[in-house]
Amino acid sequence: MKVIISNASPEPIYEQIGKQIKTQIISGDLDEGAPLPSIRKLAQELHISVITTKRAYEELEKEGFIDTVAGKGTFVAIQNKEMLREKKMKSIEDQMTEMVTEAKKMGIGLEELEEMLNILFNDND
Repeated sequence: MKVIISNASPEPIYEQIGKQIKTQIISGDLDEGAPLPSIRKLAQELHISVITTKRAYEELEKEGFIDTVAGKGTFVAIQNKEMLREKKMKSIEDQMTEMVTEAKKMGIGLEELEEMLNILFNDND
């Protein structure tokens, strides 16, 4: 598992951790049932507070991405395939929303944006 913390980010550290772990789960980089580092170990690796790591894990558990088994550790939760697909779709939708917002700020119209998307989509085959 790879997590990079940015001190320059306006996003709280626990959210940065959570987003990166979610992304790795959704993309399949972290397999279902895979063990995650303990809260203490991850905090040491990232040079952050155990409380921050604990909060990130708690949020991930609430959202159903990870499971904690007392005495055994924390693991990537077994995902319902339809739910996982829905989460991936939501992630893409969020990214597209940011893209549309930026395009509007720059005065880029729908036709131009569609053209860019078509080029990018067809270029990645």
